[in-house]
Amino acid sequence: MKELEFIKIIKSTLNSPYIGDDCAYLEDLGIVISQDSLVEDVHFKKDFITPYQLGYKTVMVNISDICASGASPKYMTISLSLPKDTGSEFVKDFYNGAKDAAGDVLIVGGDITGSSKIYISAAAIGSAKGRKISSRKNAKAGYKIIVSGEHGNSAKGLKLLMQKSIQPLFEYKEINNKFIKAHLMPEAQTEFSAQIAENIKQDYAMMDTSDGLADALFQIAKASRCIMNIDTTKIPHDPLVDMHTVLYGGEDYQLVAVVPEDLLQKISAYTIIGDVKTGSASVNFDGEIFTEPDNDLFNHFQE
Repeated sequence: MKELEFIKIIKSTLNSPYIGDDCAYLEDLGIVISQDSLVEDVHFKKDFITPYQLGYKTVMVNISDICASGASPKYMTISLSLPKDTGSEFVKDFYNGAKDAAGDVLIVGGDITGSSKIYISAAAIGSAKGRKISSRKNAKAGYKIIVSGEHGNSAKGLKLLMQKSIQPLFEYKEINNKFIKAHLMPEAQTEFSAQIAENIKQDYAMMDTSDGLADALFQIAKASRCIMNIDTTKIPHDPLVDMHTVLYGGEDYQLVAVVPEDLLQKISAYTIIGDVKTGSASVNFDGEIFTEPDNDLFNHFQE
């Protein structure tokens, strides 16, 4: 059973109107809330990441969900499940990394328990005040599809680590390979998110690319029941990263937004990669239409 099938079961069982986007928008409270987990040997390997970097990444991946909603990140809680041989230095370094990544976002609590491996669960809360909140169901015909940053860098960095072509462990100040840094210490796109959410008046869609750019495009197409028309030559990426990795790599934590064209004059630092057409849920990559995701889409439950 795959990740999306689990989510479908949970959504139908709970019959909750809040499940569907990466953040739940609690309009009566004026907040959005999200929760993410990082599991040893699923999301990270201790050989490839320091405790500082792990704390840093934990915070950034959760802030990224808040940014994808358009809200302003405000608070976080972090829960750690740790093996019994974990030392105090791990905890100290982890939270130093978390604190540096959080910046003005306050870490206000959490929990610590024992376990056989390292399990991290974090919840993030964002404020909707002065922001228009996104939903992946809000893409409309005529809207432009825009992205932040380069795509595929994190997956390229993971490949380098797995190949052991460079020393596995890095002190955080000594990472000079941009691919490795993109994987170990991603940056949430707070400015890109704020520019859109503070200036837009219409409904719009926005997601981060934590599970890959292609995944985000398919998710929006399905939820909005539209065709996402993509020119892959427009997708910003490093020349050393192949297009397969650009589309399916995952863990870049860039943002893809689907917005009306008149918004573009109010924002900066974006790239148009396509537009939205009327039609059944699908993604059109360079003239070839796909109604189902490629098998290479990122999935935590794959062998």
